[in-house]
Amino acid sequence: MHVFVTGGTGHSGPYIISDLIAAGHEVTGLARSDAAASSISALGAKVRRGDISDLDGLKAAAAEADGVIHVAHRQDLLPSGGLDAVAGAEVSIMLAYGEALEGTGKPLVVSGSIGSPGWDGLGRPATEEDPALPGGDVYKGTLRARNIVETTVIGLAERGVRSSVVRIPPVMHSTTDNAGFIPLLIGLAKEKGVIGYPGDGNNRWPAVHAQDLASLFRLALEKGEAGKAWHGIESEGIRFREIAEAIGGRLGLPAVSIPADVLMLPGYFGFLANLVTLDVPASNAITRQALGWEPVQPGLLEDFDNGHYVPAA
Repeated sequence: MHVFVTGGTGHSGPYIISDLIAAGHEVTGLARSDAAASSISALGAKVRRGDISDLDGLKAAAAEADGVIHVAHRQDLLPSGGLDAVAGAEVSIMLAYGEALEGTGKPLVVSGSIGSPGWDGLGRPATEEDPALPGGDVYKGTLRARNIVETTVIGLAERGVRSSVVRIPPVMHSTTDNAGFIPLLIGLAKEKGVIGYPGDGNNRWPAVHAQDLASLFRLALEKGEAGKAWHGIESEGIRFREIAEAIGGRLGLPAVSIPADVLMLPGYFGFLANLVTLDVPASNAITRQALGWEPVQPGLLEDFDNGHYVPAA
């Protein structure tokens, strides 16, 4: 299969491209710079120069391919328009793919989020059959603003596109993770002298290794049904306090409770304050049964021992 991939130089992208090539697929990666083109070529993929803001270019690339994996985002819009602007731009991208792939039955696999659908307080682990809840003005500026992207992708199934969403958890970890939540939490701990967790720290965050996630994107591309959501998580979730204690133990810093109020949480966590309280346990049972996906890489707490996040003393 000839696969067009966006986001090939992000955290997950290189793993996705490498996994596809290892499985015998031909890959073309989108690159907007010479450096990105070199990185994609080094992985063994072909390069298509361009940018995800060029909708006509994306449509042409999708039409030429046998399938599309889209994991890129308009991060350049965050400073001026926030998550709402990013979501709006992504909807336009999904509709462009829909025009190019309508009626073909070709696969389109797009990254979603375990943290955004609005399941906080659901009372049970969310499943792949739980839909992303509507956004609206009250959710502007929050992760839930991006739910319109997921519903747009799922809706393309009615137009003859084998579209699906891989919901990614708050933590995607690996030895190449330099900008995810774990490095941010480690940076805060070093700055503050303690590693904090919100309230009692019993809220749960699912996680996944980037290499396991890559294999899920490939399986969804190869055999995923149209209009489905898949859960790229290694377990239902890890209590935030356990994550904090694991980081603290490796840094030699105490893990302390940060009172969950409007002053204390921003005082410690800053712009992460609205995220760290998420309690989003989820199940991957349907994903594993339908696609035969089995996470095999180390879990998050075990991955702390690789020395990447906190070098061994």
